[in-house]
Order: sequence, then structure tokens, then C-alpha cells
Amino acid sequence: MVGLSSGNPNASPASWSGGTARRDFVVAVFATGNQWSGGTDQSSFSCISAVHPISSVLCLTEKVDPFDQTAKMLPSRPRLGLPPKIILDTLPPADLFASSRCGSPSCVRSNFTAAQSVMANDEKNDSPVSPIDIGRDQGVLTDEKLAAGAHTEELHRLNSEEEAFESHLNVTEDDLIEAKAVAATLSLEGVRKMMETVLRIHNRDPNFPHSVLMKIHEFLDNQDVFERPEKHEQLIWEMKLEAALITNNSPYAEVRAVVDNKDDPSLPCGTIRAWTIGVFFSVFLAFINQLFSIRQPLISIESNVAQLLAFPLGKAWEKFMPNTIFSVFGYKIPLNPGRFNKKEHMLIAIMANTAKSLPYTQYIVWTQVLPQYFNQPYAKSFAYQILIALSTNFIGYGLAGLTRRFIVYPSYCVWPASLVTIALNSALHNENNIAVPGPFKRLYSMTRYKFFLWSFAAMFVYFWFPNYIFEVLTFFSWMTWISPDNHNLEILTGFRNGLGMFNPWPTFDWNVMLFDSVDPLMVPAFSTFNRTLGMWLLGFVIMGLYYTNAWNTAYLPINSNRVFDHFGNLYNVSRALDDRGMYDHEKYMNYSAAYLAAANTLVYGAFFALYAAAVTHVAIFHRYEIVMGFKNMWASIRRQKKTVAEGEDSGEYKDVHNLSEWWYLGTLIVAAGFGFAGVAAWPTYTTPGVVPYGIFLAVVFVIPIGIIKAMTGIEVTLNVLAEFIGGMWVQGNALAMNFFKSFGYVTCAHAVHFANDLKVAHYLKIPPRQTFACQMVATLISTFVCTGVMNFQINIPNVCTPDAPMRFFCPGPNTFFTAAVLWGTIGPIKVFGHQGQYNYLLLGFPLGIILPVLFYYLIKFYPKNRYLRQFHPVALFYGGINWAPYSFSYAWPAVPIAWLSWIYVRTRYLAFWSKYNFVLSASFSAGIALSGILMLFTVQWLGAEVNWWGTSQIGAGCEGSACTLKSLAEGERFYPWWNPSQVPAP
Repeated sequence: MVGLSSGNPNASPASWSGGTARRDFVVAVFATGNQWSGGTDQSSFSCISAVHPISSVLCLTEKVDPFDQTAKMLPSRPRLGLPPKIILDTLPPADLFASSRCGSPSCVRSNFTAAQSVMANDEKNDSPVSPIDIGRDQGVLTDEKLAAGAHTEELHRLNSEEEAFESHLNVTEDDLIEAKAVAATLSLEGVRKMMETVLRIHNRDPNFPHSVLMKIHEFLDNQDVFERPEKHEQLIWEMKLEAALITNNSPYAEVRAVVDNKDDPSLPCGTIRAWTIGVFFSVFLAFINQLFSIRQPLISIESNVAQLLAFPLGKAWEKFMPNTIFSVFGYKIPLNPGRFNKKEHMLIAIMANTAKSLPYTQYIVWTQVLPQYFNQPYAKSFAYQILIALSTNFIGYGLAGLTRRFIVYPSYCVWPASLVTIALNSALHNENNIAVPGPFKRLYSMTRYKFFLWSFAAMFVYFWFPNYIFEVLTFFSWMTWISPDNHNLEILTGFRNGLGMFNPWPTFDWNVMLFDSVDPLMVPAFSTFNRTLGMWLLGFVIMGLYYTNAWNTAYLPINSNRVFDHFGNLYNVSRALDDRGMYDHEKYMNYSAAYLAAANTLVYGAFFALYAAAVTHVAIFHRYEIVMGFKNMWASIRRQKKTVAEGEDSGEYKDVHNLSEWWYLGTLIVAAGFGFAGVAAWPTYTTPGVVPYGIFLAVVFVIPIGIIKAMTGIEVTLNVLAEFIGGMWVQGNALAMNFFKSFGYVTCAHAVHFANDLKVAHYLKIPPRQTFACQMVATLISTFVCTGVMNFQINIPNVCTPDAPMRFFCPGPNTFFTAAVLWGTIGPIKVFGHQGQYNYLLLGFPLGIILPVLFYYLIKFYPKNRYLRQFHPVALFYGGINWAPYSFSYAWPAVPIAWLSWIYVRTRYLAFWSKYNFVLSASFSAGIALSGILMLFTVQWLGAEVNWWGTSQIGAGCEGSACTLKSLAEGERFYPWWNPSQVPAP
């Protein structure tokens, strides 16, 4: 059926005429009984827009009887919120197209083009024509030769226009179709104001398409566009389309690829099914992750495993649970609410992702309770443990909620990690399937679900080879096999103990590229390129330090994150402490200062630069967005209805105003009270002031870190800064430093993680109150379960010793204790102070300020430079902190993968990339997780080993045990490099 309307709902078919010059008609094409409509039901339908730049489309949600012989106006709301103006006239399906196979957009476009031409011809003859006449009398829809012959030139012109729009605006055909309906309603002046706002927000946004940005500059900089718009119709139409994408969808193709811009409010979300499965996985993940958190090697189950396993459980509930309704406090709750839907599934995933994170304060308790550490028995009190755990967890959640308007709701906050979660959800629930053009000049019709299953199965099987059967595939240092004991060759190409800077392909293990939880398929390509470049550049500085023996680094392994004494041995912190575990200056002077390896030394300098760069970059590049966020936050607190948002209708904020910031502020205040009680009520020898000071540190950094994480996918952690500040503030008191670190670093990290879950809920249109409830409950469950399991673990005989059962050697608590003593007891002043041997590393702070400012002015002077916009100073410094113990071999393989996905495939086959890219990322991660768990609890748990060249070669020569450039004789030591007379060090 083809219906053409001039906007008059009472017009009859006979009155539809092409004899006027009207060009504001609306076109709807309904396909029945074919796969293009998304189903085989005769009442299902789909729609596409007209190809004329001024026309628009209404995509309706209700089903229509195709054999209803009365012309009528549909009473329902359109999908895009436009008034219904379509008059339907019906035809038998055979009359719609010559063949029912004509269900593709290109076929329909061809038919519509023919219909336009017929109307144009009738415009000259001034004779009316009905839609039935178009299909039958003129032979347009049934005569393929006529459609391909008489109208070939017009079709080519229109197709080229469509392709130009898709290329300039970086959109798929489906995105363009939806955008046209909204674009037709926008005024030129409204688009101008909107583009000015967009330019302020996205002008320095590396994620925003460069071609679109150049079009916006062309549009705003040319005053003739507004004085004589008739001469710039195509440019104006492109800007209207982009405005439509921003207000009604997303300006980012990666978001449009997996996030549906339409909502179905009728889908149940917080059902008893979702809560039951969500609570189960919250308990399960918290229990397993806490129980094996002290095991070496670590066992951890990620939320994507729970998300995957929740699907069959939800479907089983849907199939087997009786449809019984029971009442609770007057509310009728169905036991089986029907089909297991994507909102329920995502609510479960959010609960699992919240619960999987363990309370960081467990490390404080471990180091307090055990006799080999600080030996403070009062820390066994369950009340003490639960108070400090609840405090750090819920303070982070309160901060996440308070910063929603800065790091959750704005469109530029993409949160790449959330897109993978949503892609997995879409693959399991989305039954619509459209064939898309892709590589090798083929159409790819495989559903996302089937693609997920195949790629998941392939990675599940393959991961057994690099992780167990053929470990050389993981550590593929093939150059070092030529001469395993050649130390210089190891430094240049070695994977495990070298820098690995000149091995062109060092691994065949996908999991290696996820070493910092940054998937090259997930994060934007500029993020991967910048962090890899930053790591590569710092590698040359590391080699310079090492080969010149600066800071005695030549006596130590080049790429180690351990701390050494002046004998070249691992630093024994107990030799600088008294019987109470406090700093003893005399014992310290008789022992040694702390020395760092070459790579680890510069990692601290990179950390200092990273913190300064994060604040500076966000302050100068995103100041407009931050001001906008404060205005919206203040307006919400004062309960004002109007907000300052991106776009005219505040579309990004309209679904979240039913949850006030006061909810989150109340959570933060109560959680801070728990922290005060935990610190003050027991003999911690710590002032309760660590709570507000730690929170202040988190507040300062949560917005910059959140914006950077949301845009680049990389996370800046405050652990080094918290240790640095806390160690100077409470020097000599390791426990006080640990509390400051927990309330500063951990609460900020939790806030960022919780914000990612809030963005997932925002994308899926989950009601904010249900998101709040599920995160609160999951956090509460996780805190109590983890604390209970930890109390059981504390009483295991010989736990955290070399004789511990089940490999409970506690690598995490051991590292935490060492850091506590070095930073809290000995203190950063002896290392980085004015007499410290590493004080030059403090130059990282001014460097971190200078570089973002330099980039800001370079981009300002060259605003249209495509490549300059892709440089990100924070990501550059982030690459530097990845050294020690990781080598460049971990980072480099992500570069060709990111280029292939984000540059090559995305540019040439956007629809193909949109359909499969994030599903592939989710399937690989899930396959690795389940394969690793199965491997661990079977062959590895039983101690079954595969001994052959493919597993033993990784331990040969300097790859197996770290070599050093210089060596010490028995009993010999080294001295500070600039003053050998100082003992042990300044």
C-alpha cells in the first residue's frame, strides 16, 4: 500500500493530486507478509521515508489490518512523536509490489522514485492521480523495465544524494530514514542555535565525526546560508538531519549501533523474576570473587558471565513458572510477567556488575588482623568491618548520583564499556534482522544472536591453546628464542622481562590486549592510538635511564614493579619497622633506602603528569559542559522545571527528573557517618578527618576522571596520588594513610563504576528509581556477603603464608601491606621530597599542565586539522603508566585491531560495523571468561600440566628470569648515584 497525503486527514483518494506544487507531503510505505517488516504476520509493517530532501516519514507503532477497505486516520501516536497525518488506502499484497521479495529499502526507494516522477508528469497535465493509479494504470510498480529505464537517471541522482548524506553525516541508511521525519519539522533559525551549542560542546571532541564538524563550520560561517537559504538547500537539509540525530538519537555512530532511541514503557522491568535472578547473581559473584580473591593466581567472575547465564534462567522462568498473581501491601505482583525482556535482563546485569566489586577496606582488615602484618586483634570485630566497608561503597554511589548531569546524561559521555554490555543484551533479545553490505561485496544476513554464539564458541575453544596447551602463543617472543641469554635483545623485544618495543607481533592471545580492561573493539581508535603512542615514547626514556645507570637502575631488572634495596634484593620493609609496626629511623638508616626499576621510576612520573593533565584538560576543553551541568544541578535542587541542556527540548534529561539529587546526597551523608563511626569508635590511631578529606579528594577528581572515562574508555585511578598526599599528611602512620587512600581513591573509583551502570540504565530507559533500588540492594548484599566470607577466611590456618592451603597466599594483601609501609610508614618525603633521590619526578605535575594547554591552543589555531583533534594528552600520559610490569608487547597488538575495526571497516561498511562490532567484543570477553573458569576448576585445579616445548619455551633465558645490565659481588652494594657518601640515602 502506498499512501500520499498533503496533510489533510479528511481527503479522499480521488482528491490526492500531483497537480499542485506542494512538496510537504508525507509518504508511508507499508510492506505486509514479508521479512523486511520484521515478521511474517499479515498485520505487521514497516516504513521508510521519501528520498526527496523536504519530505518526511511517520513510522507508526500500531498494527494495521491490510485488508481494511476503508480509508481512515490512524488514532495512535507515531514512533517519533509527530502528529498522525497519514491516510491509508489498501491494496492486496500482490498489488503493492510485483513480487513479495520487494522488501528492501532500495527496492522501495526505486518504486517511490517512480511514483514521484509520475506525480511530476501529472503536475504538467494538471490531472489527478490516486495511489491505485500509480500502482496499476501507470505500471510503475509492476513494470520493472519501466522503473529501471525511464527513471534510471533520477534514481541515480537520488541515490548519490543519499550516499552523500550518509558519508557526510556518518550515518547508516536506517539512521538517516528516522532522522528525516524530525528534520522536516525544524526551522532554520532553530537549527542555527542548536548548531552553535553543538559546536561549543563538540568542537574539541575527538569522538565527534570530523566531517560533520566541518559541515557545521561551513553552515555557521557562511552568512549567505541564512540570507538566501534557497541557494543552500542541501547544506541546510544536512544540518537539519544532524540536528535531528542529536535531539532524537545520538551524534555518535557507535551509540546508534547498539542503543535504541525509542522506548517501550509497557515493558516490565523491576519484576519479581528480575529481582530474584539479580539477587542470586549478586550473592554468587560476591561469594566467589571474595573467596578466591586471596588465591594465587586470582579467580574472578565478571558481570558479563552473569549476564550471559541470566538469559537461560530468565527464559526458563518464562516457560515453566506458573502465571500466578499475589498481593504484597496491596500491590498485585505477577509471578510470571510474560516474555523475559531486555530491561529485566539489563537490571540483572547492573546488579551483577555492582556486586562483583569487593569492598576495598578488606585489605585494611587483612593487614590489621594477621600477625605477620600489623597484628591488631580489634579489627576482627564484625561491626568495625561492616561500618568501614559500607562507608566506602555507598559514598561512591552517592557521588555517582550527584554527578549524573556531568558524566551520565550528556550525549558526549558515551561510556564505551556500556556499549559492549548493551550489545550483548541486544544480541540475545533483538529478533529484528536486516541484511547489511559488508566486506568482499557481500550482504551479511546473520543475526546478532547467531553471530554471538559462533564467535563465543570459537573463542571458548581457542582460549585453551594460549592459556593452557600452547602458552607460547601468549608470550610470542620469537626474537628472543634466537639467543635466549642475550640481555640487550631481551630488553628490545622481550615480552615478560624486557620492554618488547620492537616485536612486530608479540602475541596471539586476545586476552593480552585486555590487560588494562580496555578492549580495542570497545574504545575509540584515537584512545588506543594515543595510549600506545604514550607508552612507546616513554619506552625510549626508560632505555636512556637504564643504559646510563641513572638512579642505579642498571643493577635492577629494567621493567619490574617491585621495590628493591641497595643490595639489589627485594625490599624487606620489616627491617625498617619496630615491634609495633611503626617506622624506626635508626633501623631504616642501618638498612637501606627504597630503589625502583627504570620503568617503575618513570611510571610514577607519568602518574604525576596524568593527574595534572586530567584536571587541566577537562577544565579547558570541557568547561562549557561543566558549567552547564552545574546549572542543571542547581535547577534540579531548586525544583525548577527548565534546564539548560544540549538541544532545544532538553531531550537528554527528560527521563531522569523523577529522581532527585537529594536521594544520592542523603546516601553520601549516611555513608560518611558510617565512616566516622568506624574510624573513631575503635583504636585506629587515626583522626576521623580522613573521611571528609578523602571525600574532598574524590569530589575534586570524580568529574574529570568520569568525563575522561566516558569519552576515551580509559580510567585514571587515584591510588598513587592518595598514597602521596596521605603519606605526607600522616607520615609514619600507615593505617591512617590507608584510610585516606580508601576514602579518596576507592570512593572515586566506585563512583566512576556506578556511573557506568547509570549510563547503561539511561541507554535502556530503565526507570531511575528502579536503577537506584537495584544498585543499593546489590551493594548492600555484596558488602555483607564479602565481609562474612572474609571472616571465615581469616580463621583459615596459615592463611596468607607460604604454607596456606588452596594457594591462599594473599598476593593482594601482601602488595597492599608493602605499599602501606613504603608510603605511610617510611613516607613519600624520603622518596620524592627535596632531599629524596626521585624528586625530579615531581616535574611530571607541571608537564601535565603544560601539554593540555599546548594542545588547546594548537587546536584553536588549527580548528579544521583532522589529526590534531585526535591527540589526547591524558591518554598519552595514561600510556606511560602501563609500564612495569607490563611491556609494550601488551599494548601494541591493539593498534592494528583498532585500525581495522574503527578506521577501515567503520569507514567503508558502517552498517556492517554497527551490527557486529560490539557483539564481537562481548562474545570474545564472555568466551574467555567462561573458558578460563572451566579451565581453572578442572585441569588447573587438579594440577594437570602440559609439558612440552610450547609451554616450556616461555621460561628460557632472560624471558624466564630477569637479567640485569650490571651485577654486584657478594656483599657489595650501590649508593645514590649523585653522592656515593650518603648512607643509606637522603
